[in-house]
Amino acid sequence: MDSIPPMPLSTATPTPEATRPPQAGDPAARKARFWDRIARKYAADPIADMAGYEVTLRRVQGLLTMEQSVLEIGCGTGSTALRLAPFTGRLLATDVSSEMITIAREKLAAQPVPQLVFAVADADALVARPGEHDAVLAFNLLHLVSDLDQTLALAVRALRPGGLLISKTACISEMNPLIPWLAIPLMRAIGKAPHVLCFDAETLQAAMVRQGLEIEAVERHGTRGKDIRVFIVARKPG
Repeated sequence: MDSIPPMPLSTATPTPEATRPPQAGDPAARKARFWDRIARKYAADPIADMAGYEVTLRRVQGLLTMEQSVLEIGCGTGSTALRLAPFTGRLLATDVSSEMITIAREKLAAQPVPQLVFAVADADALVARPGEHDAVLAFNLLHLVSDLDQTLALAVRALRPGGLLISKTACISEMNPLIPWLAIPLMRAIGKAPHVLCFDAETLQAAMVRQGLEIEAVERHGTRGKDIRVFIVARKPG
């Protein structure tokens, strides 16, 4: 993997595309409104499987270096970015929800990490310049995007040759069929659930391969019962 020297915080700024919040009428604006509305509750909810979460963090930390530029898409309220940024040269963490980013910046103010910058950006839209990053992180996100192939294509575009896409994704199709085909549509109808893509791990891997990525690892880190969240490491060919 190509590497670059760490960038001082003063120059580690997001691209113009990453700094513009969703505009009224944009598809991203609908997503942003949902997540803005639940952001404070989301931030207060405990992680359901803390042991599994810690396994994932350790695994990702082992894939990062202090020379790398890293992009996280769909960072939520920033808890994971705060844990991972010290293992990078710089980390730009983005989310479509301005309220999520507000909470993330509050956390960063209380726990400063020089390498870390938060910005509002949609994972379905252009965030980074071509080949800008050594790694792209996507945790609990890919089942929530509008267009999986487009999001993956943009992630690949942002990677340098040899760079890694590191993801952990809920595979909704692996759940009880009543959940994706009945419960989720009903919850969406009353505004209690976001747009969700239904696929399994094999379908997700196939989508990554379509974008030219090479799958290096497929793992499950859950410690409680059946784990539908697949952890995938995929590399952009050098």
